[in-house]
Amino acid sequence: MVRAIQIAILVCAGLGTVGCDVAKKSEPSLEQTKIGQIAPSGPSSQSSAQLLKAINFSVYIFEIPAENIAKLLELWSMLDTRPLRFNSAGAFKANTFSIGLGQIQMWDKVHDLLSGAGGQTLTTISLLLPDGQANDLAITGLDYKQKVSFVTSDLSSQSATVGPGILALRIKATKIPTVSNACTVIAHPVFTVPITSPIPELAARAKSREFPFTAAAFGLKMSPGDFVILGPGRYTGELTTLGGLLFNNPAGSMFFDPDERKPPERRQAVRIFLLVCVRTNH
Repeated sequence: MVRAIQIAILVCAGLGTVGCDVAKKSEPSLEQTKIGQIAPSGPSSQSSAQLLKAINFSVYIFEIPAENIAKLLELWSMLDTRPLRFNSAGAFKANTFSIGLGQIQMWDKVHDLLSGAGGQTLTTISLLLPDGQANDLAITGLDYKQKVSFVTSDLSSQSATVGPGILALRIKATKIPTVSNACTVIAHPVFTVPITSPIPELAARAKSREFPFTAAAFGLKMSPGDFVILGPGRYTGELTTLGGLLFNNPAGSMFFDPDERKPPERRQAVRIFLLVCVRTNH
């Protein structure tokens, strides 16, 4: 359950030195600042030595009953949005995304709020990202072609026909040379097709079918002990929009309330993603 994650995060944070103080609490406000403003300068090509400089993250995916989503309002209000940068803050919000930054010292409160909303741990994933390279965190599979609606950076509505394949969160971490024990993290949803063929032509064809949803991109600087929580601003109960595919589980999951004397029951659910920076030193 959620309490077990507290212990895991404390252990993870102990692997590296926390590089900053706890940020002041603030009401979420998505400032219209571009991701490029926080990206480190330097050439994009990677040497062999750079590829060995892996940055460690842990990802915890929770589910909560959809009817309890209003109970997360206090969670969003206690997290800090000021360090976050967006390709389009308006599009990020219009796509029903919510996000905030916290530190390990806040975990007891985060745990209590997730538990109070009926949260349960769905899975835990360890990410080892080579410095300056991206990795895909698979969220859900698309078994057939379908239209996905989303809001673009200019706040217009658009749809893309994607599938079959995977909707993933593409995460890239880059060490900041001028800042000790810190990295820049940039992420955005992407539809992608797993590349399994050794034939370059087939691999290129699969790559050409990718569709990055960059209007929902976000970025920030992180140090060990920092965590980002990504989740829905509201529950829409559908699987036809970008936010719906990423966060919604209308088929539901089994939830058990230890305070109530009744068997587990299936409820519609939403997913919450917690990304923890574990180690940036090499």
